[in-house]
Amino acid sequence: MESVQAIKQRFGIIGNTAALNRAIEKAIQVAPTDISVLVTGESGVGKESIPKIIHQLSHRKHNKYIAVNCGAIPEGTIDSELFGHEKGAFTGASQTRAGYFEVADGGTIFLDEVGELPLTTQVRLLRVLENGEFLKVGSSKVQKTNVRIVAATNVNMFEAIEKEKFREDLYYRLSTVDINLPPLRERQEDIHLLFRKFASDFALKYKMPTVKLSDDAIQMLTKFRWGGNIRQLRNIAEQLSVLEQNRTITTEILRGYLPDTATTNLPAVIKTSKSESDFSSEREILYKVLFDMKSDLNDLKKLTMELMKNGNTKDVEKDNESLIQKIYGDQDEDDTDFEEALDNETELLSLTEHTVEEDLTPVQDKYHFAEEIEEEETLSLHQKELELIKKSLERHQGKRKLAAAELGISERTLYRKIKQYDL
Repeated sequence: MESVQAIKQRFGIIGNTAALNRAIEKAIQVAPTDISVLVTGESGVGKESIPKIIHQLSHRKHNKYIAVNCGAIPEGTIDSELFGHEKGAFTGASQTRAGYFEVADGGTIFLDEVGELPLTTQVRLLRVLENGEFLKVGSSKVQKTNVRIVAATNVNMFEAIEKEKFREDLYYRLSTVDINLPPLRERQEDIHLLFRKFASDFALKYKMPTVKLSDDAIQMLTKFRWGGNIRQLRNIAEQLSVLEQNRTITTEILRGYLPDTATTNLPAVIKTSKSESDFSSEREILYKVLFDMKSDLNDLKKLTMELMKNGNTKDVEKDNESLIQKIYGDQDEDDTDFEEALDNETELLSLTEHTVEEDLTPVQDKYHFAEEIEEEETLSLHQKELELIKKSLERHQGKRKLAAAELGISERTLYRKIKQYDL
C-alpha cells in the first residue's frame, strides 16, 4: 500500500494538514474494495482528486474511469446520458445509444454534484447501487452493469433530504464511506505552499519570472477566508503572475486583487442574507405600519376640521366619540388629559384664525383647500421601494450583488430597478 506522501506526489496534491492527510488515508483504505464513496466539501476544495486516487489504487484501474458533472446535464437528457436510450425513445433519438453505466462496465463512475440529480434519476441510480440493474430510456429490457460509484457534492445533504430534494435511502447507499475535504481557511499552513506552486506553474506557462510574496503579504494571504477555496487562490496567483510588473507582491498590491473582506479576520458567517420570503414579510409589516399611521393622521385631520367648523367641543366629543377614543385613548380612564388636549387644540386653532385677515379668503374656501391637500397626500409604494434600494446600495458601497441579496431580489431585478429609477 502506497504512503500518503507518495500519493500526494503522484497526484500533485499540495499540503500537509491533518484533515487532508486523513481524507487521503481513507481513500487509500477503501480503494481495493467496491464500497460506494461520497466525497463532501465546499466548492473548489479539490474533491475530484479523491475518485482518481480510488480508481487508480483499485483492481478496476485498467478499465474505464468516467467523470460526470450531474449539475451540467439538463434534466430532460440526464437519464439518457447515464443509462442510454433506444432508437425512437424520444424526439431526436435517431439511433440506440449506450449510457455511461454501460460504457464504464467494470470500471468507475465519478458523479460530481450528485446533489443536483432529479428525483426520477435518483430512483434509477438507487436500483444500480442495490443490484447493478438499469433500464435504457424507452426500453423494457433489464441490463446489468458492474460499476464502482464515487460521488461528490458541496450540498448539505441532510438539508436536501429534509426539503425532499434528495432521497434518504440513496444518500445512505452512496455514503457507505464519507470522505470530507477541509476548506482552505482550515488549512492556513498550506495556503502559501499552494500559492508558490501555482506561481511557479504560471511562470513556466507564460515564460516570465515567478512572483513572490512579502512577509506581510503572506500574512494577509493566510488570514483571508477564501470562499472559493483552492480555485480562488489559483485565480489570484494567475492574475498576479500576468498583470504585475513588480515580481515582489506587497500587501498594497495584493489587497487590490482580494475582495474587501480580505483585510479582516472575522469569524466565518454561516448565513449573511435573508431569504426573499423573510424580507417580503418584513416589508409588508413596514407598509402596514405606514398605512396605519396615515389612517390615524387622516382621522386627526377630520376631528380638527369638525372643531374648526363647529367650535363646540362638547358637541364634537359627543358626535365623534369613537374617533376621539381611537386617537386619544379611553376617555373614562384619562378624561382630564383628553379635555386638556381638546382645549389646547381649540386654543391653537383660535390663535391661528385670529392671525389671518378675514377678508382674504372665505372660511369655506379654507376648508376646501384643506380637503384638497388631504386628498392629494398619498403614500407611494414606489417611493418606499426607491428609498430601500438607495439605502441598501449606500450600505454596500454600490455593490449590486450584496444589495440584491439583502433586498431579497435577484441581481438582474435590482439592475432593472436601478435603470427604472435612474439611480
